[in-house]
Amino acid sequence: MEYTTLGGTGATVSRLALGCMSFGSGHDWMLDAEEGRELVERAIELGITFFDTANVYSNGESEEILGDVLAEYDRDEFVVATKVYGEMDESNPNSGGLSRKAIEQELSNSLDRLGMDTVDLYQIHRWDDDTPIEETLAALDDAVRRGDVRYLGASSMWAHQFAESLHVSEREGYERFVTMQNLYNLAYREEEREMAPLCRKKDVGMIPWSPVGAGYLARPYEDDDATTRGEHETELGRPYREGGGEEINRRVEELADEKGVKMAQIALRWVAGKEVVDAPIVGTSSVEHLEDAVEALDVDLTDSDVEWLEEPYEPVRVSGHE
Repeated sequence: MEYTTLGGTGATVSRLALGCMSFGSGHDWMLDAEEGRELVERAIELGITFFDTANVYSNGESEEILGDVLAEYDRDEFVVATKVYGEMDESNPNSGGLSRKAIEQELSNSLDRLGMDTVDLYQIHRWDDDTPIEETLAALDDAVRRGDVRYLGASSMWAHQFAESLHVSEREGYERFVTMQNLYNLAYREEEREMAPLCRKKDVGMIPWSPVGAGYLARPYEDDDATTRGEHETELGRPYREGGGEEINRRVEELADEKGVKMAQIALRWVAGKEVVDAPIVGTSSVEHLEDAVEALDVDLTDSDVEWLEEPYEPVRVSGHE
C-alpha cells in the first residue's frame, strides 16, 4: 500500500480509502455486520488506514458497524471520516442540514455510534442553502476546538460555494476545509474545470467518490444497464453515457485487455494518478473487488495511455451535487 498526507495537513492516509456506504441494510447489495467486518478486516490486512462513512448511510448502521470493528484494533492507526447534512429523522427537521443545532447533535450521535471521542475528518455532505455558511463554519470550528473533530472536509458542491467557504474561514480565523470529496472519474471530469484547480491552489486534497462510476467503468458498455447498480445510476441521472462516455468505456476495456488487468483497475489507477487526488474512495461489497482495487495502484499507465483514455471526453451535465 502507498501512503500520502491528507490535503495540506501532516496526517498520513493510505492512497485508497474504503467507502462504507454498503454497510447496513435497505438494499440487497448491502453488507450486514459480519460481512462488513470481513471487508474492514481485509482492508486493514491490505494496508488501508482510511475509512469513510456518513451518518445517513443506513441511518447510522454504517457508522456502528465500522466503529465496532475498529474498536478491536489500535484506533490511532486509522483515519476515520464521517459526514453530516442528510436528514436522519423525518419527524425532526433539525436532524438534517448544517445549522449549529444539527451539526452539534448529529456529531454527538455519530461519535456515539462510532464509539469514538474524536473523529478524524468531519465532512459536510452537501451545501445547505438554508443555513448561512458563517453559522456552519463557526459550529465546525468549535467542534475542532472542543476536540470532537481533528480535520474538516466538504463534499460535492459548486466551486464558487467551496471558494466562499474557504474565504470565510480565512477571514474569520476558523479551521478550514482540508479535503473535497467530489464525483470524479474518467467518464465525469467536469470537476477539472474549476474545482480541481481551486483545490490545487488552496492545498486541498481531493478524495473522489465513485472513481469507477459506480461500475460503469468496470464492465463493458453493453453490460452496465444489466446490473442493479447500473440501473440505479441511470435513475440518478449520472451522465456517464453522454458525450464521449461510450467510447471512453470501450477504451478502458481495450487497455485493460492489453495490459491483462481489469477495467476497474484501469479506471481507478487513472484517478489515483492525478496530482490533486489524495485517495479515491473505493465503495465495494466484495473482498475480491477490494483486493483488485489495491492491486490497481501497481498498474502502469504511461502518459500516452492517459492521453488516449482522456481524448474522447466531451462536456456533460454537472452531476453529484444533489
